[in-house]
Amino acid sequence: MPSKRLDALCRLLGHRFREPDLIVEALTHPSVSGSEPGRPNYERLEFLGDRVLGLVVADLLFEAFPEEDEGALARRLAALVRRETLAGVAREIELGRHLCLSKGERDSGGADGTASLANACEAAIGALYRDGGLDAADAFIRRHWGPRAAQEADPPQDAKTALQEWSQATFGRRPVYRTHAVQGPPHEPTFSVEVSIEGVDSATGRGASKRAAEQAAAEALLARRVKGDDEHPARR
Repeated sequence: MPSKRLDALCRLLGHRFREPDLIVEALTHPSVSGSEPGRPNYERLEFLGDRVLGLVVADLLFEAFPEEDEGALARRLAALVRRETLAGVAREIELGRHLCLSKGERDSGGADGTASLANACEAAIGALYRDGGLDAADAFIRRHWGPRAAQEADPPQDAKTALQEWSQATFGRRPVYRTHAVQGPPHEPTFSVEVSIEGVDSATGRGASKRAAEQAAAEALLARRVKGDDEHPARR
């Protein structure tokens, strides 16, 4: 990478890379592999950056909203780590100008595509972590996600809506709810509902109504983002 371009990237990210190959890899779209077989692309660093982002944003929210319960924090987290937010940060720092794409991908608008920008932004966070440790990644994330977290006085919306938006943005599919059981007397039933995202994860919630049980299940699944328990495929 030319030194001027590397200097510009370091200024954007607030970090001087000891291993410049890391940021080159973070900004290389998978489409490049078609013309340059074997060249590393951003997918592995994206996987790492996703986990680092979730950890730092969860910690940021934990500090910023000490009175909120797990469910409210989970809804905030889902909104802040969704693909659209990542792409927004990437556009803010003009990361698309530095993406390395195949000609076909660039001609089709890939340099400003939400998916490409979100993936590259996560990969850049992964590169910051690998090169400068958690401190480097933490500084970048707090600089760009801190103001976004502070903009919302209240948690983003109910858990079902938050889960649906996150699931569709991340996996391109909607959560599915299934009622497992209704227990107790007719005047005081308890509903048990499972919510699942196909091929990803599921959680169960209980409540005095079907709606309350669905909300509890959605909240439980979102809460795994806060705890860092989720194991999901990389965003596409």
